[in-house]
Amino acid sequence: MSPPDTIRVVNGFSKDAYTYYPILIVGAGESAIALGARLKEEGFDQFRLFERQAGIGGTWWINRYPGVACDVPAAFYSFSFSLNYKWTSLYPEGEEIYNYLEHITEKYQFVDKIQVNTDVSELRWLEDEQLWEATLTHMVPGTGDMSRKAMHQRIAEHGRESVYLRQEIVRARIVVSCAGGLVEPNAWPSSIPGRDSFEGPVFHSARWDHSVDFNDKNVVVIGTGCSAAQFVPRLIKQPYNAKSVTQVMRSPPWVVPKAVPPGGKEKYEKYSPTLFSNIPGMAKLFRFMCFAAGESDWFTIFDDNSWNHKTRKKLELQMVDRIKEMVPEKYHEILTPDYAIGCKRRIFDNDWFLSLNDPKIELTTKPITKVSPQSITIGPGRVYPNMDDSNSKAPIDEETIPADVIVLGNGFEVTTWLHPLKIRGKGGKYMQDVWDERGGPQAYLGLAMDGFPNLFIVFGPNTATGHSSVILASENMVEYNIKMIKKILHGDVKTIEVKKDAEVAWTKIVQERNKGSVFNNGCQNWYQRDGWNATAYPYSQIDFTFRCMFPKWNDWDMQYTRKGLLKKQVRRACGVILLLGIIVGSFALRQRGSGVLSGLQSLNHLLRSYVKQGLFSAMGLVNTAIKMLPD
Repeated sequence: MSPPDTIRVVNGFSKDAYTYYPILIVGAGESAIALGARLKEEGFDQFRLFERQAGIGGTWWINRYPGVACDVPAAFYSFSFSLNYKWTSLYPEGEEIYNYLEHITEKYQFVDKIQVNTDVSELRWLEDEQLWEATLTHMVPGTGDMSRKAMHQRIAEHGRESVYLRQEIVRARIVVSCAGGLVEPNAWPSSIPGRDSFEGPVFHSARWDHSVDFNDKNVVVIGTGCSAAQFVPRLIKQPYNAKSVTQVMRSPPWVVPKAVPPGGKEKYEKYSPTLFSNIPGMAKLFRFMCFAAGESDWFTIFDDNSWNHKTRKKLELQMVDRIKEMVPEKYHEILTPDYAIGCKRRIFDNDWFLSLNDPKIELTTKPITKVSPQSITIGPGRVYPNMDDSNSKAPIDEETIPADVIVLGNGFEVTTWLHPLKIRGKGGKYMQDVWDERGGPQAYLGLAMDGFPNLFIVFGPNTATGHSSVILASENMVEYNIKMIKKILHGDVKTIEVKKDAEVAWTKIVQERNKGSVFNNGCQNWYQRDGWNATAYPYSQIDFTFRCMFPKWNDWDMQYTRKGLLKKQVRRACGVILLLGIIVGSFALRQRGSGVLSGLQSLNHLLRSYVKQGLFSAMGLVNTAIKMLPD
C-alpha cells in the first residue's frame, strides 16, 4: 500500500477509482506559485495546482491591456525568498512580471505540478474518510480565460461541450484556495441602456480584444480606475492611434505620483541590475526601504486618529495642487474628490493626468443615457459633483458622442469571495450559507473558517491592503498555512480547524475596526458591499506579519494522531523537566551560594545530574517509540 503522503490512484481497477492528492491547490496565480515554491523548499513535492485559465500567473496572465504594469515597485513585488535582481524598471509591465512568476515555477521545479484549463468547481468534506472530495471540470483549452458571463453565453449558443469537456472526482487531505480577486471582470453597467444596439466591439480591459483596430476610431472608455489610467494614455499613441477617447467617470480617484527611483529613472534602469546582482544585501535593503515607505502611508493615511486626519488633509491639499498643475482647468472640479484619500484605492500614475491635456481625450462625469449603433448619448445631468450642488460648474447638457469601440474599465468582482467555487464543509453546510448567516464573507485572519477542516485560504476575506504589496501579504499567509500543513504531513495531526469562537471574535474586531477606518470615509469603493467590508485588512502589514509569524495555537482545534499526541506529551514533559531544573538550580544557588562562580558550578552540576541525563534518556525512548508507531 502506498504511504499516505504521495499522489496515487486509489482502487484503480474499480469504477469508483479516484486520484488522491496530499495537497490540492486551487489556482496558479502568484499566491499559489509562492505556496508551491515554499512547499518545495520544505522538501515536499506531492501537490497539484489546478488553474481554470490557460496559463499561470492569475491576474498577470489574463490582464493584457496596453500599458498593463505593476504600480508597486517591483523590488517589493517579488518574493523575499527569490528576489529578482534584474527588473528592467521600477514599475515593469505585465509581461515581465509574468516571466518572473514563470521563472519561479521553473527554478523550484514544479511546472509539472500545474494543470491548466481545469476548474475546481466544488469541494465536499467527507467526514468518515476525513478527506476533501473535489470536482474538477476539464475545459476546452482557452475557454477558462473567458469571463463567466461569456462562458454561459457560449454554452447557450453552442452547447455545454463548447466549454466543458468532462468532470473528474479527486480527493485530497489538504486543500488550499489561492483563487485571486482581480480576475472576474464586472459586467456591463445595468444602468446604461442600449448595449445590444451598439454595432462596434465592446469588451472589458481584463479581456482585451487584440483583434480590434483602433486606428482613426472613436473610443469610449467607461471607468477611471487603475487599469483605465494605464491604457487610456496609450490609445492615442502608436500603434493604436485612436481618433478620440471619451472617458466616462462616475467619481474621481485620488491620483498620486509614482515614486522616483534612486538616481532617477534612467540611471536606475541602467545600473540597478548590476548593483543588485553584485553587492550583497543591496536588493534586500532596497526592498525593505519600499516596505518601510508603504508602511509609513498606513500610519499617516489609513489609521483612524486625529493625527491621521491632519496628515490626510495635508496630503489632500498637495494632491489638489497637483491636479491644478497638471490638467486643464475645465477638469479641476470634477477631478477633485469629495472623500478622504485612501477611502478608494489610490492610483499611482504619472501619465494619465498629462494625457488629459491632449485634445483627443475628453473626460466627463455626465452619465451615459443611451447607446445607439454608432454613438452614445451622455447627459442631461451629471453623476459628479452631485446635482444638488448648486455651486458646481460641471456641465450637465445632453451630448451625442460618436463611438466605434467601447472599452469597460469598471473593475472586478472582488466582493464575491471564492465564487463560483462551492465549498461544502462539516454537516453538509456550504461556506456561502455560513457567511450569509454571519453577515458576510469572513475568515479567521483571512485564512480559515470553522466547520471546514484542513481547508486553508491564501488572500481570503479582509487581507487586501491599500498601502502595501500583495506579495508581502500572500507570503505571510503562505508561511502561516505551511505551519499548519506541516503538522498534517508529518503525521502529527489528522485534521486542523479554527475554533468558531476565534473566527467570530476576529471578524467582529475586523468589521468594527473597518467601520472607523478611512475605508468608510465618504466614498463608494470595492472594499465593501451593503456596509460589510470583506476586503480590507484594518491594520498595518507589520501587524499582519507578526500575527502570521506567531500563530495563536489556542485558536485551533487539532485532532492528533497517536504519534502526534505522544510528541505533544513529550514536549510538555520536557518543559516541566526544564522548569524543574531552573527551580532546583535557583534554589541551589541560594543554598550553596559562595560567590558567583561557585553558584554557576553548582547549577551546572545539578542540571547535569538531575536534568540532562533524564532528558536525553527520555527523548531516546520517545524517538524509538515514535518510529514503531504506524502512520
